[in-house]
Amino acid sequence: MAHVHGKGVMKEMSKVKDSMGKEIVKGSMASVTVHTGAKLMSKLTKYPVLVFGAGVVAGIYVYKYRKQIIASANKAIDSGKDFVLQQKENLEDIVAETQEES
Repeated sequence: MAHVHGKGVMKEMSKVKDSMGKEIVKGSMASVTVHTGAKLMSKLTKYPVLVFGAGVVAGIYVYKYRKQIIASANKAIDSGKDFVLQQKENLEDIVAETQEES
């Protein structure tokens, strides 16, 4: 944060307050999430049938949407390959330019 004199001090202080408020909210949300997750896990350990049921439900949804899951995974793989090839070409271009300059 830059050093400010005069009227700008109040603006800078309000920015700090806003960012602190956001950080407090983020911390509170993280705390609530961890607490809720801990409660959920403690209930699941008491009732193993719930774990089994959740696995069955997850399996049903995976089976039902398996074609879409496979298609999206293949699309992600293809875009990853394209990205790697593009970066390889960029690197080759940079190497060629540096060799030309030398």
